Amino acid sequence: MYIDPIGESRQTQVVALTCDYIRRAGEIYGQAFAAIAVRFDLSGRAAGMYRVRGGQREIRYNPYIFSKYFADNLANTVPHEVAHYITDMRYGLRNVRPHGREWREVMQAFAAEPGATSRYDLSGIPGRRRRQFSYRCACGTHSLGSVRHNRARSGQARYCCRRCGTVLSFAD
Repeated sequence: MYIDPIGESRQTQVVALTCDYIRRAGEIYGQAFAAIAVRFDLSGRAAGMYRVRGGQREIRYNPYIFSKYFADNLANTVPHEVAHYITDMRYGLRNVRPHGREWREVMQAFAAEPGATSRYDLSGIPGRRRRQFSYRCACGTHSLGSVRHNRARSGQARYCCRRCGTVLSFAD
């Protein structure tokens, strides 16, 4: 069974709730927090992510996990990611642990469960596609993922065939 991504009307609900949590944080802490970009472009196993990139803050949500577990994500993922944003704005990312005391305090102020991860059944949800690279040895060909390929190409690592023992070479 294939899961369709979250629709526009539900995306609007998620964005509105995200903004509502940011507004609530302003009331709780007596300071205004700016609205930030909300995107539905996250893939993989995570339901949400707060990210600062190039000085821009954004919250990214996984549209497939939100579609499959909408109510749970409204109750848990939205306050979780907004709490990361509020913690960043109050303390700075470098001054706190990602799920440390300050973050947990924000979650408690939101009356949300301060759990770090959720365990979802991801069947029907498309995963990240991992690129594979072909390598040769004396007895055949092998496939390496991006991380091992990049390590081999930069000289940080050498990989050997388990059967013949020769060093693998990139097959271009």
